[in-house]
Amino acid sequence: MTDFKTAEDRRWIALILLCVAQFVVVLDASIVNVALPTIGDALNFTESNLPWVVNAYVLTFGGFLLLGGRMADLLGRRRVFIAGLILFALASLAGGLATTSGQLVAARAVQGLGAAILSPAALSIVTTTFRDGSERNRALGVWGAVAGSGGAAGVLLGGVLTDGLGWEWVLWVNVPIGLIAAFIAPRLLAESRSEAETRHFDFAGAVSVTAGLSLLVYALVDANNAGWGSGRTIGLLAVSAALLGAFIAIERRSAAPLVPFRIFRQRTITGANVVGLLVGASLFSMFFFISLYMQQVLGYSAIHAGLSYLPLALTIIVAAGVASQLVTKIGFKPVLAVGMASIAIGLVWFSQISPGGSFLSDILGPSLLAAFGLGFSFVSTTIAAVSGVSDHEAGLASGLINTSQQVGGALGLAVLAAISDSVVGTSHDPVTLTNGFSDAFLVGAGFAGLGLIATLVLIKGRDSRAHTELDATAAAMSQSPA
Repeated sequence: MTDFKTAEDRRWIALILLCVAQFVVVLDASIVNVALPTIGDALNFTESNLPWVVNAYVLTFGGFLLLGGRMADLLGRRRVFIAGLILFALASLAGGLATTSGQLVAARAVQGLGAAILSPAALSIVTTTFRDGSERNRALGVWGAVAGSGGAAGVLLGGVLTDGLGWEWVLWVNVPIGLIAAFIAPRLLAESRSEAETRHFDFAGAVSVTAGLSLLVYALVDANNAGWGSGRTIGLLAVSAALLGAFIAIERRSAAPLVPFRIFRQRTITGANVVGLLVGASLFSMFFFISLYMQQVLGYSAIHAGLSYLPLALTIIVAAGVASQLVTKIGFKPVLAVGMASIAIGLVWFSQISPGGSFLSDILGPSLLAAFGLGFSFVSTTIAAVSGVSDHEAGLASGLINTSQQVGGALGLAVLAAISDSVVGTSHDPVTLTNGFSDAFLVGAGFAGLGLIATLVLIKGRDSRAHTELDATAAAMSQSPA
């Protein structure tokens, strides 16, 4: 086992391990996108149910992230991180062995649970290991580059694996990575926890919020089949609202709530989570619809579609590195505003796709602009969401921002898939498909535009400036003679 002194000396090596784990978690939200047509044919998915291959993972991930963050704070961040890795690897193995659509969706849900356990533990280890200021900004810049590029790399790797080995390998690839990381973790990470917290887990809160969000997304996905004004849709939305209301009531009465609402008194943290939700809503669906456009309209093979994401992935990595430096110099608010504006413009550009398009004319330009925006927004949102948070609430803050991004992705995909399906229906005509995807991109741009407004209104410029002053103070202290 590793003590704190050894862990301090090895913290940059440990960061690589933590980032690899988060990379796989984010990658798995998108790696199945290119494989979706193949999976749909192999396991007899209907077109309306196919998004649940993505949603089952994202929803349990988002729903249980808050509980995962609290478990990390109370039980020990390293212990919870390792447990999450093992569960994630085993669920990936089961998913690749699935022979029916129901088995695959169930395995993806358990994968999401494993991701929800390990991801906030990993981020809280980063925030408690690296000092607030320029050192943490550099660490979170690496984290943002790896995590932000995971979505694009997932589609790239998904295409290579689907064409070369079969769709099962988009899941099986996680097994050796997860088990090796779990083996290495005790040798690099020291155990840490919040000793002051009451040892109580709000399972009722976690179950109510996950069930409420799941029903909400299902109602939106199913509304095109059942009808937006049908009794089934209205009933599902009502039950969802009741469960989410119950979650709020449980949190207000709990001695140790999953989400202590006092944290939202800090406007910047609230703003960062609102923006995180809108980033997820706009960009998760981008990967989904670009993949379908390339394969169903342009006729790309899975590997061709995957390789088309390479410029996007590289741009995210570069942009995230630049963003971590800029946050230190000018604060997270202006960096985030530029990022959200770039995403919005990129998605408007994507809405101009045509049935007879090509990679150079319809995909490359908007994907680079959106990738630049994602690198800027992912890093600055994460820094804003954990800035000034005390160590004993690191897991909570980490869980919150991850939850916002993942739940935003699930809700955004549900809404945009419903919009696209309302145009496409059961048609396979390239013109009709393109029109449906175009409408989805345009609404996604609207989500990003709302994220820009939320950045300007909710993120406090004073907090952003205070962060740069903290960086300057830390830099001066590090350069002063002992």
